[in-house]
Amino acid sequence: MRQTKYVISGGLAFSEEKDMEKLRKLSLKGWHVADFKFLGYSLEKGESLDYIYSVDYRSLKEGEKEEYFDFFSSSGWSHIASEGDIHLFRALPGTKPIYSDRDTLVEKHENLNRSMKYLAIPLVLITLFVWVGTMISTGTLKSFLQVLAVILSIFAVPAAWTLLATYNNKWKVKEKKGLVNLLKTFYFLLFLIAVIILLLGVDSNGAVRLLASMVFGAVALPTFIWIAMSLFIKQRGKGA
Repeated sequence: MRQTKYVISGGLAFSEEKDMEKLRKLSLKGWHVADFKFLGYSLEKGESLDYIYSVDYRSLKEGEKEEYFDFFSSSGWSHIASEGDIHLFRALPGTKPIYSDRDTLVEKHENLNRSMKYLAIPLVLITLFVWVGTMISTGTLKSFLQVLAVILSIFAVPAAWTLLATYNNKWKVKEKKGLVNLLKTFYFLLFLIAVIILLLGVDSNGAVRLLASMVFGAVALPTFIWIAMSLFIKQRGKGA
């Protein structure tokens, strides 16, 4: 019988609570998180135990790590793994939550938002600049910039989506329903514009159409990958 397995994450910025609940259910079946893995978690087989899980988002300097983890340990939370500024903890049911009030929850989401901004905003701006260059250039330069723009977009679009999700989470905690609804409308309009461009073929030089394809793919492709990986892992589990 296998002693390790992988489970996919819904994306902490998008479905943190569902991820933590899923990890708890797996612990009840004897599967406990050992580390973060690409788009998910690595689990190890052990005794069936009831663990609750929580994540914290914090940028730590080398000299701060020991004190930081000791503080959580004294509160009943054991450190499991870290990936960049993301830190995963577990505890026994009844342990005081890491974030127990609105102010601390806001701080949590602001920490993640701040970390994502340092990555996403420069990447998105550079990518947009290259796309503009693609639209106004010709010949060999246009071809080079188009390839570069596509490569950058593969990283920039998911980063932008994640950054917007962190804003959405923060606004939800602050109960800013107007901004939350505005963001939902923005998602819908952006996707609708991309579909219209693709269906009508609106574009004189192909760059806008290609960009629309990237936006469409940013929604459709991750959804397809998530469904495919979920089905694969489920089928693999049945065969174990």
